[in-house]
Amino acid sequence: MFGFLKGLGVTLRQLPKKKITLQYPDVRPEWPERFRGVHRFIPELCIVCNQCARICPTSCISLSGTRDPNKKMRIDTYDINFDICILCGLCTEVCPTESVLMSDTFELATYSRDNLYLDMHWLYENELQYEQRYPERVPQPAGEAKEEDA
Repeated sequence: MFGFLKGLGVTLRQLPKKKITLQYPDVRPEWPERFRGVHRFIPELCIVCNQCARICPTSCISLSGTRDPNKKMRIDTYDINFDICILCGLCTEVCPTESVLMSDTFELATYSRDNLYLDMHWLYENELQYEQRYPERVPQPAGEAKEEDA
C-alpha cells in the first residue's frame, strides 16, 4: 500500500508542471543549430580532398572527382550509405571548405534499404530546404563576413 501512495504522490506532483509533449506529425520540434541530422552537401565548395571519406568510421562515404581544364578538382559523385552511417559528424569537422554540413532532417524511414543510398543531388536538395527553413543559419563566405564587421 505504501508503494502505491508513493507512486501516486509522484504523479500528483507532476500535474501542475508545464507539459512538454508535442503532437509530433503536426507540430515539429525546434532543434538546436548543432543538431546532427542527415548531411547537407554544397558541391560548389567541394575540392575532392577525400578527408570526409577517410575519417568516416563506418566507411559509408564514397566520392570521386576529375580535374577540369584549369587543373582544379571537380566533384563527380558523392554518395552516402545512410544504412550504416552513425551521424557522428566527423566528416563535417574535417572538411576544409565546409561543403559537408549537418541538418536537422532525421526522418529517413523507408521500406527498402536501397532508398538509404543518397547521392549528392539529394544532399544538395536537403541543403536548399535547410536554407529556406533557417536563412539566419546559412554560412556566409569569409569575404562577406569581414565586410559586415568593418
